[in-house]
Amino acid sequence: MIQHTVAGRLKAWARALKRDVHALYLASRDPRVPWYAKALALIVAGYALSPIDLIPDFIPVLGYLDDVILVPAGVWLAIRLIPADVMAEHRALAEATPSRPVSKTAAIAVIAIWIAAAAMVGWLLRHLFQTCVRCQGL
Repeated sequence: MIQHTVAGRLKAWARALKRDVHALYLASRDPRVPWYAKALALIVAGYALSPIDLIPDFIPVLGYLDDVILVPAGVWLAIRLIPADVMAEHRALAEATPSRPVSKTAAIAVIAIWIAAAAMVGWLLRHLFQTCVRCQGL
C-alpha cells in the first residue's frame, strides 16, 4: 500500500514538473515576466525540452543527476522569479495543451557544448603528450 502511494506521488510530481516546464516555456515569451526570469525560464525549459541531455543517461549516477536534481531545481528557481498570477495563467495553458514542445535549439546547443568539450580534451591531451615527449628528450 505504501509503495503504491509513493509511486502515485512520484507520477503526479513528474506530471506537474512536465507541466511546469511547458509553462516556463510559455512564460519566457510573456512581456509581463522580468528579463532575468525570462532568461532563466528559457534556459531551463530549453534544456528540459531538449531531446539530448548534456550528461547522457547511460553514464552511471551522473546521467540521471540532471533529470533528478538540476532540472527540478532550475524549474523551482525560475518559478520563484515569475509573478504568481502569470505563472498560474501559463500553468493552465500548459495543462490544456495536449502536446509538449521540443527544443531543437537547445539540442544544438548541447551538441555544440559536447563538440567544444571534445575539442578541448583533444587539445589538452595533445599539449600533455608534447610536454611529455620534450621532458623525456625523445
